[in-house]
Amino acid sequence: MTSAAGRTELRVLLDELRASASARLAANEQTLAELRADRGADVADDEHDPEGVTLSGEWSRAVAFADAERRELAEIDDAVARWEAGAYGVCVDCGRGIPIARLRVRPFATRCVSCAEKAGA
Repeated sequence: MTSAAGRTELRVLLDELRASASARLAANEQTLAELRADRGADVADDEHDPEGVTLSGEWSRAVAFADAERRELAEIDDAVARWEAGAYGVCVDCGRGIPIARLRVRPFATRCVSCAEKAGA
């Protein structure tokens, strides 16, 4: 298990990651709302226009980003739930502590390096 200072550092990191992911998701949702309005407007979306990306292409990209941010938020929320349950930083497979260096790089990790390698994660 990590020290109290290390645990506090990691909780701050989780909170910062959550705020950042939430902001990115909000921005992407705004983009999607604008694209939705453009798709419904009387705007021609010439798919053969060599000068730019089509609305469909922009829509696909924005949806993919939003989906990725929702997945990241879910991982962060799961990590916070483990934190609150006292299980944060404990490997779900072997029950040993996850090294703080790993948690700094991947703060929502659920496995130690050894177990992650075995699981192919």
